[in-house]
Amino acid sequence: MPNSLADEPEQSKTIRAAGAVAWRPGEEGQPEILLVHRAKYDDWSLPKGKTDPGELLPLTAVREVFEEGGARLALGRRLKPVRYKVNGRAKVVAYWSARVTGVEESAVPNGEVDRIAWVTVEEARKKVSYARDIGVLDDFTAAPAATEPLILLRHAMARPRTAWRGDDMDRPLDDQGRADAAALAGLLACFAPLAAVVSSATVRCLDTVLPYGEQTGAPVRAAVALRPSSSITSQADARNVLAAAAAAGAPAIICAHRENLPALMATAASALGAQSVPPAGEDPLPTGGFVVFHMAGGALVAADRYEMPGS
Repeated sequence: MPNSLADEPEQSKTIRAAGAVAWRPGEEGQPEILLVHRAKYDDWSLPKGKTDPGELLPLTAVREVFEEGGARLALGRRLKPVRYKVNGRAKVVAYWSARVTGVEESAVPNGEVDRIAWVTVEEARKKVSYARDIGVLDDFTAAPAATEPLILLRHAMARPRTAWRGDDMDRPLDDQGRADAAALAGLLACFAPLAAVVSSATVRCLDTVLPYGEQTGAPVRAAVALRPSSSITSQADARNVLAAAAAAGAPAIICAHRENLPALMATAASALGAQSVPPAGEDPLPTGGFVVFHMAGGALVAADRYEMPGS
């Protein structure tokens, strides 16, 4: 799946959709998987659906799984997309592993789904109507399901340095940056419905994560150590902030800068036992971009990179 979170341009003929392997703990700790039955097609499948115009794919996945199966989600690692034809048109479905955080029993039946089932992975393999769903389930079982996100975020677009005469610490977001910060609030909540937030003390970083804090109720802590600096002491302090977040093993969002994010990503990878920085974090992030390190038992399970449309 591409790094971009948005649907393709409207003129594209490709049908874009998203869904999830939505799971909850079952007997003996084994995941129970949500399957949905559509009366129109008399089939059993993983919940999914088409994107709304301009909708970001993770938001599509969360919305569709709730609409079809009544499950609220926290998205985990990204799974391999599925491609097939529908009436001669190409269709691409993005999937995530997703922990169920709650179920609205009254959501089913609805206009699309008349029944749901919670089954083991092996039962799901036998029950689904399409071989492509079996491939998604195989990808789901290839790594631990229960992970926690450590999100490293670059602040949204700020006013240019050349157009700002004040202290660089106070340089604010521009119009696009404020719009992206508002969009990031809902997007980050797809992966971390509630997380500890640590931000560089610069205005542009704080204003990037404050909408998320306001939406979720998460407190935002400003850390002077995360501001851009060439000081060896400041760099060490920033790495200590990141290492502490990784060691906690709980959902966390760290907002920083182009200048120090590579070192922070390397610290996260090292703290989580990775031999090198995952491909998701090798290239510089654009403004508003982020990498999700999926942690389990103090180790790195996967790392996924996301970029805002047009970045």
